[in-house]
Amino acid sequence: MQDKWKLATKVIHAGHIRSSSGALVTPLCQSATFVFDSAEQGGERFAGDQPGYIYTRLGNPTTAELERKMAALEGAEAAVATASGMAAVSSALLANLQHGDHLVASKAVYGCTFSLMTAQFLRFGIEVTLVDFNDLSAIKEAIKPTTKVLFCETPVNPHLDVFDLDAIAKIAQANKLVSIVDNTFMTPLLQQPLTHGIDIVVHSATKYLNGHGDVIAGVICGSNEQIEQIKYETVKDLGGVLSPHDAWLILRGLKTLDVRLARHCDNAECLAYYLLNHEKVTKVYYPGLEGHSGYPLLGTQMKRAGGVIAFELNGAMEQSLQFINSLTLFSIAVSLGDAESLIQHPASMTHSPYSEQERELAGIGESLLRISVGLESVEDLISDLEQALALV
Repeated sequence: MQDKWKLATKVIHAGHIRSSSGALVTPLCQSATFVFDSAEQGGERFAGDQPGYIYTRLGNPTTAELERKMAALEGAEAAVATASGMAAVSSALLANLQHGDHLVASKAVYGCTFSLMTAQFLRFGIEVTLVDFNDLSAIKEAIKPTTKVLFCETPVNPHLDVFDLDAIAKIAQANKLVSIVDNTFMTPLLQQPLTHGIDIVVHSATKYLNGHGDVIAGVICGSNEQIEQIKYETVKDLGGVLSPHDAWLILRGLKTLDVRLARHCDNAECLAYYLLNHEKVTKVYYPGLEGHSGYPLLGTQMKRAGGVIAFELNGAMEQSLQFINSLTLFSIAVSLGDAESLIQHPASMTHSPYSEQERELAGIGESLLRISVGLESVEDLISDLEQALALV
């Protein structure tokens, strides 16, 4: 029955198992460990011969509901929740890479993902090549006999390039590589990478999935075999496990994801067109604008263009920071997907792990700004942008 539900129904009902108490809301199972009926039962559960909970690092009823719901939303066989988006990224990658392996990734990714790949992986003897994933020939040329994984975000943080997932999946399949996509900016309601042939999807659940700015979390979705390995080896041993309370908060937030996303997208479209026509703005990056790399994929790969906008002012870094500091309704913060509209300066904030040369190669200039468009009245948001732009 659940397979036939629309996504707007799944965000509310998928994965839910009614509790014995009859509670409408999923109970919060705030317990670190679970009691066995006998020593024999404990041994059987550890051996995997009997289903049941053992210890929350290995599984928890509240977290399990979130995992079932996310698997249903992404069209995956299974999912595992993690303590942060970076725990999801690192766990998915480390489960598929070891010393001597090679990773091909898009040249622009979230700053901490970039740091993981270019600094931490060097310590583990994992080689990384960063290329433009819009250039399919560059991806193919970067592949070596030791290559094991293709990784990208789409849309890309922060300038919102969009990559063709069907084409990337075909390259991965032809070369027997594991393909991993960060779907944070879209959520499964706007884009489902697995339906395009991608193997594993990761999310920072901190963002739209939770939607209220009060949780740090991540999710990985994939096949039963992939998730079994990631959950009971990488996540278990590295310890990046989501707390039941945070899982409970995300389950609450997911119930309004469909209606929130509609408002996020509506507001973002209005702001994108406003900025596009402003004389002090030299470039706007938004997949909903004709001419953007993602525009041709709207309606096929992506249902809508999302709630994040990047743009460049006609000026240097000084003018960009002056503009940010002049805003009154936008909060200066580095997350996204919250009810509040947020603005940040990628070069000095989220993407500061990049060197100046690396930022230039990734297309992250000093005048680039990123907005996470919130749920406020769009007229008020435009008025705030107008008064700040007038001061630049």
